[in-house]
Amino acid sequence: MHKSATGGPACLGFMAEKKPLGDATEEAHRQLLESLRILWTKRTMPEFQEQARQGFAGLAEPLSELLDILAACNDGKGKVNCLGYCIAAEFQSWIKEQPSVQQTGLWLKKLQARVFGLISSGQTNAIDPLIEIYQLNQADRDFLLGHVSSLYLRGKYKEAAILATKLKLQQDLDMEKMCGPLYLLDKVNLMEAYVAEHPALQRRLLQMLDRWSGPDGDLPDVARQYPDLRHIRHDMLNQKMLSKLVFRLLEQYHLESALCPNVVNLRHIGTLKYLFYKRFVEKSMTQENWSDHVQSTVGQNPWLQEQLLKLLHRYSDTETVARWALRYNIPEEKLPYGVAEMFQRLNLEERLDVEEQSGDDFQDRKGDFYQLPFPRTNIHFLQSLEEVAECKRVVLKPGQVVGIDMEWRPSFGVIEKSRVSLIQIAVKECVFLLDLLRLPKKVEGEECELANFITAVFTDSTITKLGYGMTGDLNCLVPTYPSFKDLDKKVKGMLDLLAVHKMLQKHHTGRKEGARSVEVLAEGPDSSNNGYKQPEKGLSLLVQHVLGKPLDKTQQLSDWEKRPLREEQIVYAACDAYCLLDVYEALCADPAHFGLSLNLADCRNGTHIMKLNVEKPKKKSEKTGSHKKMKHAVVPPSVPPPPLSPQNFSVVCDNMLQGLGRYLRCLGVDVRMLENDDDHRKAAELARQEGRVILTCGAPYETLRSQVAEGKCFSVDCDVKAKEQAISVLKHFNVQVALDNVFSRCQT
Repeated sequence: MHKSATGGPACLGFMAEKKPLGDATEEAHRQLLESLRILWTKRTMPEFQEQARQGFAGLAEPLSELLDILAACNDGKGKVNCLGYCIAAEFQSWIKEQPSVQQTGLWLKKLQARVFGLISSGQTNAIDPLIEIYQLNQADRDFLLGHVSSLYLRGKYKEAAILATKLKLQQDLDMEKMCGPLYLLDKVNLMEAYVAEHPALQRRLLQMLDRWSGPDGDLPDVARQYPDLRHIRHDMLNQKMLSKLVFRLLEQYHLESALCPNVVNLRHIGTLKYLFYKRFVEKSMTQENWSDHVQSTVGQNPWLQEQLLKLLHRYSDTETVARWALRYNIPEEKLPYGVAEMFQRLNLEERLDVEEQSGDDFQDRKGDFYQLPFPRTNIHFLQSLEEVAECKRVVLKPGQVVGIDMEWRPSFGVIEKSRVSLIQIAVKECVFLLDLLRLPKKVEGEECELANFITAVFTDSTITKLGYGMTGDLNCLVPTYPSFKDLDKKVKGMLDLLAVHKMLQKHHTGRKEGARSVEVLAEGPDSSNNGYKQPEKGLSLLVQHVLGKPLDKTQQLSDWEKRPLREEQIVYAACDAYCLLDVYEALCADPAHFGLSLNLADCRNGTHIMKLNVEKPKKKSEKTGSHKKMKHAVVPPSVPPPPLSPQNFSVVCDNMLQGLGRYLRCLGVDVRMLENDDDHRKAAELARQEGRVILTCGAPYETLRSQVAEGKCFSVDCDVKAKEQAISVLKHFNVQVALDNVFSRCQT
C-alpha cells in the first residue's frame, strides 16, 4: 500500500470514463476478436499477426478500442501467452509503425486509468505490452501509486504486487503489507520478484518472515489480518514450511543467518531433538560426542538452554538436568518441575564436575568391530609443514596405493558450508592424519606446500587412490581451500569403492553358491544397551561384507573442529582410511569370490575409475542389442508384483517429496512424511521399524537404498509434478486404487 495513501487514488474518476460504443463498432470488435481467437487456438501465428494488423488498422481510435477488445477477451486469463497477451503484444509491435496513433495529455491519462481497471480484472500477463503502449513508466508517480493502492484495498493483492514490480514502485510502498498476502496465497515467486533488485527490502522481508516464526508469531493470526483472502494454502501456515523458505532466501540473498534468530533457533531445536534421538533412543552416539554437539548447538543462547533442560527432563534423570542447569546458571524459577530441589542440593564441588556418567559400553564391544592391524604409534597426527614433509616422502611414490578419507564437523541442517578438518592418508602399516585446522594454508600470500602436496596426491596417475564416495569429500575441500574448486575434474588414478560396493550389492541376489553373503545387524531391541541395533550401511557395510566385521561408527558425528581430538576420534579416523586398503587387498586376492569379473589390481592404469562391471547371470528372456537407460535407479521386476490396495501400501516420503506424500495420502495410502529439518537417514529408520517403502529422489537415493532391503527404496523424478510422481509409484508397486479409497484416510 502507498505509504502516504489514506484512500483510493485521486484519479479514480478516469477509470469509469469511456466513450460509448455504437452497435456497428461493437460488432466489428466481436468479429475481429472471434477471428483472432480461431487463429490463436490453431496456433497459426503468421495468419494471426496479419489478421491482427489488418484489424488494428481498421479501428477508429486504436488505443481506446484495444482496451475494449481486451476487456471482452476472457481466454486464458492469467496464463502465459493467453489470447489477451498475444493481442496486446501484436498491438505493441504495430503501434511502433504508427506514430500518428500516439496519445498525450489528459486523454492519455484517462486511457492509463482504464488500463488499471483492465489489470484488476485479471489481465496481468498483458502488463508488459500495456505498460509500453500506454506509457505507464512515464506517468506521474503519485498517480501510479494511487492506483496500486486502490488495487490493494480491493483485495487485488497479486495484481497490485505485479504492477508495483513492473513499474518499480517498491521503494514507495509498504513492503510488509504488499508481501504478507503474497506469502499466504503461496505466491512466493511474486514475493521474491518484488524484492529481487532491492537488498534493503530483502532484509526486511526476511525479518518479517522471521518475526512470524518467533515465540510471539502466529501464522493463523497473521492470516486473520486479511479477511478477504481466499484460497489460503494450509501448508503456508506451517512453521516448518516457513522456516525452509527463510533458509533458502538467506542463501539466495547471501545474508547472514543472524538476521533471522527465530528461524535459526527452530533449526537448533531440530538439531537437539536429533541428538537426543541418537543418544537416548538409538544409543549410537557416545556421551562425549553428544555433549560436544549439544554445547556447540546451545552456545550462550538462554532460550535454547531452557529448551535443552526440558528435553533432558524428558529423557534423563533429575540430577543430570540439575547439573546442566548449573553449567548454564539457569535461574531456579525457570527449572522444570522437581529439579529445583536437586539443584539446591548440589554442592560447589559437584558444580565443577558437570559431566554426568555416560554409562557407555562401547569399549566393551571393541571386539565386534574392525580393528587396525598395527599399533597406535603408527598413526601420525600432523600439525606442521615439517611433519608433512615425511608424509610426502612416503606417499608420493610411483605405484603407491593409498586410502583417503576426510572428516568435517556435521552441520545438522544449519546453513553453513562444511569445511574439511582432517584428511586421512593411509599406506601399508601406517596412517597420516593431516590437521587442516592447524596446518598453514598460505605462506606469504601464496598456496603453501600442503595444498601443492594434496593436489599432487590426487592428480598423480601413478598413485592408486582408494576412496568411498570421494566426490562429496572433494566438494567439501573447496570451502577450506578455494584453489581446489576444480580438483575433482583433475583427479587421476582414483578407485571409488562406493562404485564397487554398488556392483556387489546388485550381484548379491544372483551370486554363485558359496559366495559370502552380506550380513547386517538384526533389527529390533538391543539387549546390550536398550537401544536398537541399526543395520550396517555405507562403508561399514562394505567392510563387514568383505572383512567380516563392520566399522565402529560411534565417532562419526564427532565435533571434528574441537581440539585436541580425543583418542577415540584419532583411532576412528585412521580406521576409516586404512580399512580401504584391507578391502582392496581382499577384493584383489579373490575377485571371483565376490562376483567381480576383473581384478581391481588391473585397474591401476591411471584412469579415474567410477564404474566397474560385475558378472550377472543373463536371463533367457533378455534380448540382445541396445537398451534405453532407465530414468530411475530402481530396476523394475521382470514379473509385476501382486496387486496391492492403498490401505496395505505403507511408505515414508523424504522431506523433498511432501507434495507426493499428500497426494498419495488422498488416495488412501499409509504415508509418513519427514519434516523439513529431519535428516534423510530417519527415512531408513522408519522403513526398517515399520516395514515401509522409502520414496526419495536425487542424491539421497543411493545412501538410503543401501540401508534397507532390496526393493524397499524407490527414486522418483523430482522434475515432474506430484500427480505424475504418484502415478509412477502406484504403477511400479502395482497399487490398485478404487473410488472408495479416495480420501478414505481423511475421513473422521
